Amino acid sequence: MPSSVMPTSSRGDGPQSPAAISTVGLRKSYGDKTVLDGIDLHIPAGSVFALLGPNGAGKTTAVKILSTLISADGGQAQVAGHDLATSPDGVRAAIGVTGQFSAVDGLITGEENMLLMADLHHLSKREGQRVAAELLERFDLVEAAKKPASTYSGGMKRRLDIAMTLVGNPRIIFLDEPTTGLDPRSRHNMWQIIRELVTDGVTVFLTTQYLDEADELAHRIAVLNNGTIAAEGTAEELKRLIPGGHIRLRFTDPAAYQTAATTLREATRDDESLALQIPSDGSQRELRSILDWLDTAGIEADELTVHTPDLDDVFFALTSTTQPNQPKEAVR
Repeated sequence: MPSSVMPTSSRGDGPQSPAAISTVGLRKSYGDKTVLDGIDLHIPAGSVFALLGPNGAGKTTAVKILSTLISADGGQAQVAGHDLATSPDGVRAAIGVTGQFSAVDGLITGEENMLLMADLHHLSKREGQRVAAELLERFDLVEAAKKPASTYSGGMKRRLDIAMTLVGNPRIIFLDEPTTGLDPRSRHNMWQIIRELVTDGVTVFLTTQYLDEADELAHRIAVLNNGTIAAEGTAEELKRLIPGGHIRLRFTDPAAYQTAATTLREATRDDESLALQIPSDGSQRELRSILDWLDTAGIEADELTVHTPDLDDVFFALTSTTQPNQPKEAVR
């Protein structure tokens, strides 16, 4: 990508929020294939961080390393204040993991799944029953609690999966593509659950193949490509990295259209629709400038719309294999 489309960073010159997860130079290879090639992350506590990337980019590998399921080949990482290499037990005690494939046992009931998880966390029988009952109610699974989990819908299984993850009261949760295969209503229900977790102070590390999901939930987003972080920032910061934003003026009066087109020479004309497209980053300053100009010139546009790149544009641009100086249209 051109130098203007470079990573933004959560690490500025000012003081940082306490990090729930931080990595420096994290590396992992399988044979000759480098999956992670020096990953730096700083994820504040009580936030949602989304890791995006093409299939095979290394998202799940990053989750497996940070959740102590596999070891990194190099670099340093701290999770919940514990060093990944020297205190893996401390990391495991502070986290919960929900993967792409449910850990729910379909042969037993939802309640039995919860009580089994409570046993694994060494809770007493009374405490395990209390926690299971609270979580089943929180995730709207009370009516289904006595039914085999194999009878649950996809959305119910995901809710049960996360409920099981919360039995140990983790402060950091890794959600690896948690809504894959869910219908739109179940996805939105899962989004609400994630928001509630963060409201309670939980940090969520999210990988997803749905860009709208990251846009909707994440405080910060990183795009992983070819083993490195191609860009990182808020959704709005990432969108501003990509050219193509514009303001569209549409007219019904041909004379007003011609006057505006003659004056605004940088605008792209659409004579059939009587519309002008003006390059813009969508900022309030630029929008005000155009409105002031229209007022001063005594020209009235019948419709004004602001178009900014979305995360799809960001994703395609940052993960494209085209040459750096090619126009954006070439990487769509």
